[in-house]
Amino acid sequence: MNGFLLNAILYILAAIICVPVAKKLGMGSVLGYLIAGILIGPYLLGFITNEGEGQDIMHATEFGVVMMLFLIGLELEPKNLWKMRQLIVKVGLTQVLITAALVFGIGMMLEIRWQISLAIGLSMALSSTAIVLQSLKEKNQMNNPIGRMSFGVLLMQDVAVIPILALLPLLIFGEATPATDAAGMHGLVDSFPGWAQTLSIFAAIGIVVLLGQYGFGPLLNWVAKTRVRELFTASALLIVVGISFLMELVGLSPALGAFLAGVILANSPYKHALESDLEPFKGLLLGLFFMAVGSTINFSLIFNNASTVISLTLGIILLKTIILLIIGKTKKLRLASNLSFAIGLSQVGEFSFVTYAFALQLGIFDQSISDTLMAVTALSMTITPILMVILDKVIIPAINQTHKAIEKDMDSIDEHNKVILVGFGHFGSTLGRFLRANGVEATILDSDPDRVEYLRKMGFKVYFGDGTRAELLQSAGANEASILISAIDNTEYSIKLVELCREDFPHLEVMIRAKNRYDAFELMEIGVENIYREHLDTSIRMGEDVLKKLGFRAHTVHRLAKQFRDYDEDALKVLVKFKDNRDEYISKSRQQIELQESLLSGELMRKFSINDHTWDSDSIKEAANTDGNS
Repeated sequence: MNGFLLNAILYILAAIICVPVAKKLGMGSVLGYLIAGILIGPYLLGFITNEGEGQDIMHATEFGVVMMLFLIGLELEPKNLWKMRQLIVKVGLTQVLITAALVFGIGMMLEIRWQISLAIGLSMALSSTAIVLQSLKEKNQMNNPIGRMSFGVLLMQDVAVIPILALLPLLIFGEATPATDAAGMHGLVDSFPGWAQTLSIFAAIGIVVLLGQYGFGPLLNWVAKTRVRELFTASALLIVVGISFLMELVGLSPALGAFLAGVILANSPYKHALESDLEPFKGLLLGLFFMAVGSTINFSLIFNNASTVISLTLGIILLKTIILLIIGKTKKLRLASNLSFAIGLSQVGEFSFVTYAFALQLGIFDQSISDTLMAVTALSMTITPILMVILDKVIIPAINQTHKAIEKDMDSIDEHNKVILVGFGHFGSTLGRFLRANGVEATILDSDPDRVEYLRKMGFKVYFGDGTRAELLQSAGANEASILISAIDNTEYSIKLVELCREDFPHLEVMIRAKNRYDAFELMEIGVENIYREHLDTSIRMGEDVLKKLGFRAHTVHRLAKQFRDYDEDALKVLVKFKDNRDEYISKSRQQIELQESLLSGELMRKFSINDHTWDSDSIKEAANTDGNS
């Protein structure tokens, strides 16, 4: 007991000293915890006397990661997952597959057995959910493009761990010797053949899903009726601990089971109560987990194999950074944002410890490979926060200064108008010409240098710059303007623009272009009111012309078109609530269509048609003239 209390005191004291200092120096709490762990570890101050003791502490504090994944799962309602499907699949899956394939290819070039190369590639494709999310939250970046893309990648990686663990038993080769003792993992399925272990993994996942659907809800409901707060907290802990135990029985990561349970309970009425009860435990245990990672870095192994370990660490960080930079470029992230996105995810993650241990248990790795990979992973988790500090303090400010200088040299905005128009492609140029023809001047911004040059040759006064930068909008007269128009066909860019205006220029009336109703749904979800779907008016205008050619009176057509447009906008406000539930969306859409058609073809339409002789169409006028002349 005395030893346990002493270790607890040392850990807490080290955290209290190192974390505030790290935060004060702008390094973030994660790096502070890692440094604290290194200091008290066996290779510096020696308060933790051996690596094995540090490993035991890390296994205990991994419960912080378990709770973090459970809470992440609680945030992921099915509708939110559906909304993020593009990021999860296109960005996250691309990163995992490309990284795994390249590492596998390098392993094959080095004549490493293909099973080992594949296991290493899949493991190193993962990043640290704990480190990245903690850093994003501290910098308030969870809801900006960097945060959303990073979260999508991490979510894909966390989900990918399940098939990775299911695949590993199938990689056992003939002479492999299981090493369960060395791995420290004992499960009910250790003696099963590879295919049976894979089936047991899916069976365990199925049990978690069934418990989440039919077990946890009634349990929480029963406990909630007692109105004993601490009993509800105990029940929340029971769910997390119980699932962790079940996952360990079949050799799976407890964090994965907790994540699945969280997703299943995301629609539970007890979601917010679970979050508030578990959040304090998560924060403390997560900090201790980072310290345990620091204390288990095997500096003896690193010093004895310095060239190998450091080369592997820097190599995987560089490889993942390049892959993520390319992915970020395809998503049109600015250079500074792209660097933050890529370097932030460039480390190897905590789930890799799980895959290494499982591969060692199965006999795919031997002990020396496992030790080297664990040292590389821990070192990468330590180096990445340092790189992020350098990026935030040195590189990004330099990039921003360079961009400011370039923009200043290229464009000095010498006009301030009541209207600022961002984006001057086909849509924006038509809108701009209409405003100018009616005596309304707009300050026009566009981020495509080729388009800006072309439009200037055509006589348009267009300024080059990124409209999501506060300094550029300020120089364009945003403080004096009254209306800002986003004529861009990129919804993510428009959302950034809306968020910027709300924060820095709240007086501006923001009007946003949307390509279709799905883009409109995203804008409506963040509270944008002035949304203009580019296909709506064109479709209705063509419909008006069709009705006129069929003999409808012009004024009747005009009023019917306006009524149709109003009904469609009202329907959009109803349907946005069901956009992530396909069946409900289809059902509500049919109801809205039937309602719209009945209103237009019923009494209201008859009222429009009675005594409506104004704005007669040309065909009616010609017919009337013909009758009169005859």
